[in-house]
Amino acid sequence: MSRSRVVVPSTRLRNVAIIAHVDHGKTTLVDKLVYQSGLYRNEELDKLAGGQHGLILDSNDLERERGITIISKNCAVTYKASDGEVYRINLIDTPGHADFGGEVERVLGMASGTLLLVDAYEGPMPQTRFVLQKSLERGLKPILVVNKVDRPDARPQEVVDEVFDLLVDLDAPDEVLDFQVIFASAKQGWATTDLNQPSSSLAPLFEAIVAHVPAPDDGQRAKEPLQFQVTTLDYSDYVGRIAIGRVHAGTVERRQRVAVIDHLGEVSRKQIAQVLAFEGLERVEVESVGAGDLCALVGLEPIEIGDTVADADHPHALPAVHVDEPTLHMMFRVNDGPFSGRDGKFLTSRQISERLERELRSNVALRVAPGPTQEQFRVSGRGLMHLGILIENMRREGFELCVGKPQVIHREINHVKCEPIEQLVVDCPDDCQNSVMALLGDRRAELVKMGRRSSTSGFVHLEFRIPARSLMGLRSRMLNATKGQAIMHHTLIGYEPLKGELPHRSMGVLIANETGQATAYSLDALYDRGVFFIRPGDQVYEGQVVGEHCRAGDLVVNVVRGKKLTNVRAAGKDENAQVRPVREMSLESCLEYIEDDELVEITPKNVRLRKALLLENDRKREARKAAALAVEV
Repeated sequence: MSRSRVVVPSTRLRNVAIIAHVDHGKTTLVDKLVYQSGLYRNEELDKLAGGQHGLILDSNDLERERGITIISKNCAVTYKASDGEVYRINLIDTPGHADFGGEVERVLGMASGTLLLVDAYEGPMPQTRFVLQKSLERGLKPILVVNKVDRPDARPQEVVDEVFDLLVDLDAPDEVLDFQVIFASAKQGWATTDLNQPSSSLAPLFEAIVAHVPAPDDGQRAKEPLQFQVTTLDYSDYVGRIAIGRVHAGTVERRQRVAVIDHLGEVSRKQIAQVLAFEGLERVEVESVGAGDLCALVGLEPIEIGDTVADADHPHALPAVHVDEPTLHMMFRVNDGPFSGRDGKFLTSRQISERLERELRSNVALRVAPGPTQEQFRVSGRGLMHLGILIENMRREGFELCVGKPQVIHREINHVKCEPIEQLVVDCPDDCQNSVMALLGDRRAELVKMGRRSSTSGFVHLEFRIPARSLMGLRSRMLNATKGQAIMHHTLIGYEPLKGELPHRSMGVLIANETGQATAYSLDALYDRGVFFIRPGDQVYEGQVVGEHCRAGDLVVNVVRGKKLTNVRAAGKDENAQVRPVREMSLESCLEYIEDDELVEITPKNVRLRKALLLENDRKREARKAAALAVEV
């Protein structure tokens, strides 16, 4: 249903970005703000939220499946303040996971202030520090929202002190240290400035936004030549690429002739076909949008994130959107396995290249470079989940490809080779502390801080400095060591000289030596050889990794052998076959598991592990070459 737009002067505009660590309640809070704004009936919001999911802004399928925000989004609500004036508040929801920090960095330029959400029990976490530092660099003053104060183990006053200490540690100016504090329960939909005076709505939070977030324009910028910066791209089959951003100066109008300035400084003249303003969760076509407001422009294709739309007669570019460089890369390549083409529609290097180029237009933290051959691409990102989400989206679109082991990106600083270092935070039960310390000690982690969130929780809080490459495969081992009870978060903090060698995978793998259908008979015979990744009836091929060996070193096995058909009756029956439960391997688990000589084969229906060289003779020949080279060195 189309809605008419509420027009307010620029002095009654508020652009607010909501930043926090993952799972601290950003999207839930935005949804409740939309609910209580009165723009929609409850049944409309339930429909937009996708039924039982309940989160309106997590509209992507992967976001709903994983319960995380992946892509930054914005909406607009109106609020009648206590002074009787109507304000329009542009809310910008950002991801909380460290791997999607690029999404946070590119949209902070749209905001004039931030809501810093912190869990009332967990307090500031690694990503809290990252997003807070980025907002302070842009001069944005935060409003602290201590969320989930209804938790039985909440410690809100201690969390406020921890946030103050974090701001001091980040060298925040004095005016930022005098921040407004709001206590809230986003799930229950209430906020208050005093825990002794509970509230029944989010009105105190609305009032804090109106009072403490500055207006994006005082009326002077509207008189200057147009400057609009693109921070987000959308696409429509009808109108093509849609540029979303903030009008920093001047006024943007429909049918206006403008100059588009790209990242190289080249200027091209274009005409705006449509101006779309935000009203609630929708975009409304308007004639013009003034300085300080957010809008979407149609008709400027081709246009990229970071480009400036300026006045045609006075084209002046805004500073480019700066995003931290990637820390991880992996090799994407064409799927050359025996089962290539069975599941997917897009198989060739040209199709993969076009898809990666398309991703680069909106994914500002991604980098793509040519690989050693024409069929390979070196794709760099901010973390394993960042690249894993891209691969998952590609396979759902019908792509087939193989990817190699993730590698960290080294930098040379003062002629010294350095590697990325991350802050790792682990909360685990007391009786698992020794196991965690032993596991991380082998991975060259340094213990920085140890303590407790509260005296009654039974959990110990550990903080480490650890090389980014040590995090590969750590999650599954951490869950095994703590019986699934550990909570682990990490974020990049800097670069340091290389820490030395790390332990490799302790166990070898089981490799199929024939192509065919796996049988229960053969898996039963290999029962004590290890744990399998496949089930009876699965199709396998020579060189595929079908399981984990119980010892060090790889073992070639036959998993397709069937029972001989003779006229001799056996005492036992096939129903007695003992096949171990399969180890379910998700896409991220596979990417963490593989070694340098292995690949993950991804198709729309299957995720398989395989050796880069499928034939056993080829692998032996390569091993002899490597051994001979090592002797020469």
